[in-house]
Amino acid sequence: MATRHQARTAVVGLLYAFDLGNENIANFSDEILEEGKIRNKQREFSNSLFSGTIENLEMLDKEIQDHLTDWDYDAIGKVEKAIMRLGAYEILVAKTDKAIIINEAVELAKTLADEKSPQFINAVLDALGNKKVKVVKEETVEEEPKDETLKDDTEQVEEPKQEEK
Repeated sequence: MATRHQARTAVVGLLYAFDLGNENIANFSDEILEEGKIRNKQREFSNSLFSGTIENLEMLDKEIQDHLTDWDYDAIGKVEKAIMRLGAYEILVAKTDKAIIINEAVELAKTLADEKSPQFINAVLDALGNKKVKVVKEETVEEEPKDETLKDDTEQVEEPKQEEK
């Protein structure tokens, strides 16, 4: 039986294909998931993540862009975008625990993306998770964070210093 991590990995692949211009990928999702031995409840989970992400894509992209500092959204790799879109969907719409989703996104990035991607994705999703968003019939309504101790969205993450040779 497939794990949720394997299901999310497959969803990242579907989102990646969608972003490459294969807008009909949803028609083949069952075959792709079957190939990865993702069945039953995990297939339902994967399909709901994929369709939910696609349905909310415009809002998710806007939220991700709003939390980028010094980055051009169009310059970000497609794998990284797929991971961030999935993470943003699960945090903002599916309301899955932020810590679990950030951990999953970092693990996906370690396996599927560039070596600097895990830290980048972690920072973006963490900033995004501090802002609560409620989706109401295809429009977004911002809510104030419930915890007053949450950090300001605009706070920048410091890069680790490179050792001198």
